[in-house]
Amino acid sequence: MPAPRLKICGLRQPAQAAAVAALGVDAIGVIAVPASPRFLVSGAREQLFAAMRQANPHCQGVLVVADPEDGQLAELDPSQGHDVVQLHGQESPERCRDLRSRLGCRLWKAVRVRQPSDLATLEAYSAVVDALLLDAWVPDQLGGTGHRIPLEWLADWSPPGSWWLAGGISAGRVAAVLAQVEPTGLDASSGVERAPGDKDLARVKELVEAVEGRSRRQD
Repeated sequence: MPAPRLKICGLRQPAQAAAVAALGVDAIGVIAVPASPRFLVSGAREQLFAAMRQANPHCQGVLVVADPEDGQLAELDPSQGHDVVQLHGQESPERCRDLRSRLGCRLWKAVRVRQPSDLATLEAYSAVVDALLLDAWVPDQLGGTGHRIPLEWLADWSPPGSWWLAGGISAGRVAAVLAQVEPTGLDASSGVERAPGDKDLARVKELVEAVEGRSRRQD
């Protein structure tokens, strides 16, 4: 199996986004949810994505939102610098279909998994989003918590398409995770931070090397 893709989420500083992108990650996420400690205001996002793209033209910009209203669609337009909109709220499959059509960009749907039976609901999204992102359910928090989905819950799950795994992703955990599941990508945030929104470049580098190293060992 090829190495999973790697996304670093929750960046707030253009210079740091450029440094992370230069390490070879596949995607960088920016949080557009005001309640998040990693929130970045609309006017600053385009500059961050531009810095990311200059450092690594192949790195995708991901804008993370939750239950966007129609009045917010202008700031979700890909002309603002991102390539992907990641929905992290209670968006239904019908709402995802509508947003995908109206925005004209790639759409990912994050799902907070509270119990194994939640996985059975994901098939409904397969035709209306480009990828799923699985994260652990934590009361009143949409993501970036570091909490982990028990990997045994995923043992018999048949993904309906591309999917990313979030929750406590760090260099020291990569081997154990990839020994049990085969996600399309890994999504890291708190596991590579000094503080919310402030990434530790040494930890990011270790994570990149851990993912690449496991791929080489498989070869």
